[in-house]
Amino acid sequence: QVQLVESGGGLVQAGGSLRLSCAASGSIYRINAMGWYRQAPGKQRELVATITRGDSPNYADSVKGRFTISRDNTKTTVYLQMNSLKAEDTAVYYCNAEMDVGFRDAWGQGTLVTVSS
Repeated sequence: QVQLVESGGGLVQAGGSLRLSCAASGSIYRINAMGWYRQAPGKQRELVATITRGDSPNYADSVKGRFTISRDNTKTTVYLQMNSLKAEDTAVYYCNAEMDVGFRDAWGQGTLVTVSS
């Protein structure tokens, strides 16, 4: 089992920055990739960014060039640096761990990011 705890959400003005953190614990050796998803009211949860075991990142087109996903040296914490924030970025952001085949993916409880104009 893997547990994920997000932090770093809050209220920020458009054009500002926030950094989200996701701390993983438990069976971290069974994690294939980690990422960030977000869900705005009335919308489906969508991919924001992912990072693999080899530290290869990928991003949704809507955040490319503005957001950066990274991991610490122990690979137990994943970060999402969010710059040039827009009102459209307002959502609950969820940390995700993609597990080995046969194991259920893990999700954090979410952290709210609100971007005001």
